[in-house]
Amino acid sequence: MADITQATQAPSDAAQQSAAAQDDVDEAAIRRVIEQFHTTRVPLDQAMTIAERLHDGSRTADVNFEISGPPVYRVRTVKNEHIYENVIDASTGSVSQREIASSLKELDREDLAKVVALKWIKQELSDAVRVAEKAAEGKALAGGLVKQDGKLNFVVVVATGDRLKEVLLEPPKIGRRESTHR
Repeated sequence: MADITQATQAPSDAAQQSAAAQDDVDEAAIRRVIEQFHTTRVPLDQAMTIAERLHDGSRTADVNFEISGPPVYRVRTVKNEHIYENVIDASTGSVSQREIASSLKELDREDLAKVVALKWIKQELSDAVRVAEKAAEGKALAGGLVKQDGKLNFVVVVATGDRLKEVLLEPPKIGRRESTHR
């Protein structure tokens, strides 16, 4: 019997050790991202503004901070029937790679639904970023739309000290305004 007990516990111990090791790797990756983020000079909202100015009248759909090379923001903006992806250098604010333009027709169903919803939402992602930074008392490094429990929300990832916080914000409902007759 002792052999069976040890045999069944060993995989569990191995799984726990593997999970703990994965947590350590994840924590190290998060620390690396936060360290790189704290060295940047361009805040996320400025990177969004830079990308939006490349196509007058466009709106930011999502933005991510990346450190696979020099720190950059990957910003996707939407205008009419097109999506523009630009990479903004997080230290200089310059466009650091060639723009990728695509049609909304190329999006999968979920992404297309988010972009269509973005057209009807009055609130901008930049508004959600400001609210999230204030609420979490930190600086945003990513943001976009996410569908959760059947609702579309802005999700903003904020660096606070040596931690990342995810802030969900529900955009105001769009409905008919009550008209007042005099």
